[in-house]
Amino acid sequence: MSVLIFTLILFAGAYSAGLIGSLTGLGGGVVIIPLLSVFLGVDIHYAIGAALVSVIATSSGSAAAYVREGITNMRIGMFLEIATTIGAVFGALLATIAPTHFIAILFGCILIFSAVNGLRKKAIHVLPESSPLAQKLKLYGSYPTAAGVVHYGTRNVVGGFVMMIVAGILSGLLGIGSGALKVIAMDNIMRIPFKVSTTTSNFMMGVTATASAVVYLQRGYIQPGICMPVVIGVLLGALTGSRILIRSSPEKLKVFFAIVITLLALQMIYNGATGKI
Repeated sequence: MSVLIFTLILFAGAYSAGLIGSLTGLGGGVVIIPLLSVFLGVDIHYAIGAALVSVIATSSGSAAAYVREGITNMRIGMFLEIATTIGAVFGALLATIAPTHFIAILFGCILIFSAVNGLRKKAIHVLPESSPLAQKLKLYGSYPTAAGVVHYGTRNVVGGFVMMIVAGILSGLLGIGSGALKVIAMDNIMRIPFKVSTTTSNFMMGVTATASAVVYLQRGYIQPGICMPVVIGVLLGALTGSRILIRSSPEKLKVFFAIVITLLALQMIYNGATGKI
């Protein structure tokens, strides 16, 4: 395969990754890592390094639009980033010594979980008041809707913080945004409205991935020749996805993406179990 064809394939895959990451809050790594490691034969550590760069680009591309629309809760995001950053550094260090087949199998399992969770019907809930700890930390807010501004509160701050540490570990270990776990922590545990959870997850992923990327950069696992088309493609895809999410309901797209992600996950598990990765 020539360098030009490799770059074009990588760019197209990165664009799809950015689109999926922006619409679902999962991050671009769910497509980038299988594309590089399974279909293009790149070592999984270099694939994870490129995926972390793609997560940073996805977060940067979509988060700006969500913040401008007033949906993202930056205070909650910055508080929970403390947990995800700690976990991400630990996960990145663990990834440098973990067997590649173990990483591939675990990655596939997380992808299947993310796909199933993405299809789950999200209950619309708005807490009228926050818990005492959430009130003390001012972890509440509001977001605009067609019917007017909706004010919401939060609860179970400690449980959400612990889940974010787990999400950070998986992000550093697998090179993904761990958006599914972040959304679960905010939506199910802290009871933050789903739309706010998804957009705040996008906002947080860039910081989490940056903490992990520093470790991969020091180990030489981030290659400019791979990362350049990834960054450009993912950024363009993320910008497209953010516009779709703001102006329409992407439920039908999520079904299609869930099927694609599940197929990629099964391929990763198979290759990891048979020692091909």
